[in-house]
Amino acid sequence: MSIKKTIKKLIPNLLLRFLVKILNWIRLRKFYALKKPQIKKNNLASINEINLDYILKNEEILDTWKSWQDKLSSFNFIDFKGGVNPGDQRAIFYLIRYFKPKAVLEIGTHIGASTVNIASAMNYNQIDPLTKKIFKTIDIRDVNSIKKKPWLNYGMTKSPVEMIKELNVSYVDFVEDISINYLKKTSNTFDFIFLDGDHTPSTVYQEIPLALDKLNKGGVILLHDYFPNGKPLWSNNYVVEGPYLATERLINEIEIDILPLGNLPWKTKMESNKTSLALCLKK
Repeated sequence: MSIKKTIKKLIPNLLLRFLVKILNWIRLRKFYALKKPQIKKNNLASINEINLDYILKNEEILDTWKSWQDKLSSFNFIDFKGGVNPGDQRAIFYLIRYFKPKAVLEIGTHIGASTVNIASAMNYNQIDPLTKKIFKTIDIRDVNSIKKKPWLNYGMTKSPVEMIKELNVSYVDFVEDISINYLKKTSNTFDFIFLDGDHTPSTVYQEIPLALDKLNKGGVILLHDYFPNGKPLWSNNYVVEGPYLATERLINEIEIDILPLGNLPWKTKMESNKTSLALCLKK
């Protein structure tokens, strides 16, 4: 039995809700105590340059998405297994195909749902063969641990690295680290950064400025679990407040804006087309 299930079994619902409120209050207090970040550079692509309708309805990208389906289906990702939902996986694939990044950073590998879609899209992109591709995917634990096999807890039969090997991709580097630590110390720079790790407001508030410092000119940052206005997107009334709270504060402090992907041309979850993906771009 998991720790969360054990806690829920031992603690009455009323007390559990109270403890959650206290924890959230502590997190918010820590968040608002953080100092305004010092931005060294802002190489983000301009929000005025992005046409989401063109990207998400691109026929050329659709053709490569269709050819990728047989292999993707063999990995058997399902929404309830804890990875990025199938509709969001498709949107990430489209974004990578459109922006054609040579260097990608992913924060939050988990079971590898977004990882394999990013790697596959990078393979389809026509980039100068002499140009080295870089793809770093970061997680706070060893997602490929042979001893613990964390992927089995989510119903997966293959680890992220096993799936990557099946794609014959050699440039994916799995890193076990805390996102803020990694962003502070890495010498690599990236064209595309996907933030899907710790969603607390204080962490996202620190991640974005650090990511800006590691971004190449014209690059983009993609956020997951961004809920506009802190409101639910789906019928389950579930909300992750961290990315929204962090970006609302940053919008008033540095030159960024948020472009939610909104309703996709395909299904995402709970029979809807809604997505919590959002692009962080320059105003």
